[in-house]
Amino acid sequence: MHIPTLKYQSQSVSKLYFIAAMALFAGQIIFGITLGLQYVVGDLFFPYVPFNVARMVHTNLLIVWLLFGFMGAAYYMVPEESETELHSVLLAKVLFWVFLTAGALTIVGYLTVPYAKLAELTGNDLLQTMGREFLEQPLPTKVGIVVVALGFLYNISMTVLKGRKTAISLVLLMGLWGLALMFLFSFVNPHNLVRDKMYWWFVVHLWVEGVWELILGSLLAYVLVKTTGVDREVIDKWLYVIIAFALMTGILGTGHHFYFIGLPGYWHWIGSIFSALEPVPFFMMTVFAFNMVQRRRRDHPNQAAVLWAVGTAVLGFLGAGLWGFIHTLSAVNYYTHGSQITAAHGHLAFYGAYVLVVITLISYAMPTLRGRIANSPRAQAAEMWSFWIMSIGMAVMVLALTGAGILQVWLQRIPETNAMGFMATQEQLSIFYWVRVGGGVVFLLGQLLFFYSFFIGGDPVTEEGRAGTPGRTALGTA
Repeated sequence: MHIPTLKYQSQSVSKLYFIAAMALFAGQIIFGITLGLQYVVGDLFFPYVPFNVARMVHTNLLIVWLLFGFMGAAYYMVPEESETELHSVLLAKVLFWVFLTAGALTIVGYLTVPYAKLAELTGNDLLQTMGREFLEQPLPTKVGIVVVALGFLYNISMTVLKGRKTAISLVLLMGLWGLALMFLFSFVNPHNLVRDKMYWWFVVHLWVEGVWELILGSLLAYVLVKTTGVDREVIDKWLYVIIAFALMTGILGTGHHFYFIGLPGYWHWIGSIFSALEPVPFFMMTVFAFNMVQRRRRDHPNQAAVLWAVGTAVLGFLGAGLWGFIHTLSAVNYYTHGSQITAAHGHLAFYGAYVLVVITLISYAMPTLRGRIANSPRAQAAEMWSFWIMSIGMAVMVLALTGAGILQVWLQRIPETNAMGFMATQEQLSIFYWVRVGGGVVFLLGQLLFFYSFFIGGDPVTEEGRAGTPGRTALGTA
């Protein structure tokens, strides 16, 4: 007898969001490789795609596809957690097309219109919001993001309110509301440079080192509940402890951005101490993931999703925790701020913490959205290979950027006399930049293999425990 894989039909709307997220993810990586090449071939694609435009597209695609991933994950998880259908499937579909259209038009605008002209055409003189890193979006796009976010939060909140309340759904909801509220600071662009940077970090830092960590924790907890069979009460307790540490260290850890922007000197101490504690919740997340997998009561057929989940915890700790700690103390940050060490931390942190958790949800949810418990063993094997290839490509990039950053600091920042100039230093770093491009190409191959895995044939697992269910893998047996 066939067992339906979706408990609630409204969960199917998440498929649109997951597909869009993966398409935009591919675009982000292509522009990332383009940027890597422009470091060593300076006039590549100039004047059609100059460096500043490629960088805007690369970073904006990262943010937008992750938001698509978070929204798709919420639409998939919340009906199941709340034990009720989504409040409005129609609203979810309308907001999807509005968000996708606005995002696409914004990217086209970046690529076809000079940025100053784009600001003039989109009403930046009415409310000046453009020109800041990661928040380069024109005013209409920012307004559209707020409208989409409010509609999405209304939809999710009403679903949670009318159904069962679980720790996972409430933590997710808190993270999503925090994400929307923090984004409102992107509309504040004061003339005072110190205040401007403070408000900018309220968006950027309190997203990625604050409320996004709540989303990360809830998504990871959900997948581990479903794939390990461990009691929900055990996972809930871990989740509460992790998010408490994440908020405490993340909010006060904002101080590591206040070191040298004109704020009082006590931020050197606050930023250093609480930033040094920021790896703690990520380490706890790693222990949590391995502990739950060790204590599992059953082997879920979708072992690929388990690999992605464990990979999220481990690489999130390495990127956001360890690589963040490397340059977070004020005495060290004085020399490393804005160097390639920052880029190394940023790449590994985003990949480990947020890219992988979205892929974890997609890996778990997409088979069920296609009428099966898990993909075929062959498809899962390809998916697991894609994890290792992408992770190796990222490791190559991060180690190359770390090496470049150390040499950059040594040549340009530390010497008090006869320090090498910026461009002369960049010339010395070219070998690291070429290695970084190689790592990016490897990463792209892994990403394409992940996409291909969903088209691999074989007998899918349509009922839990049936013959053909993949057994323990080399992930293993962890």
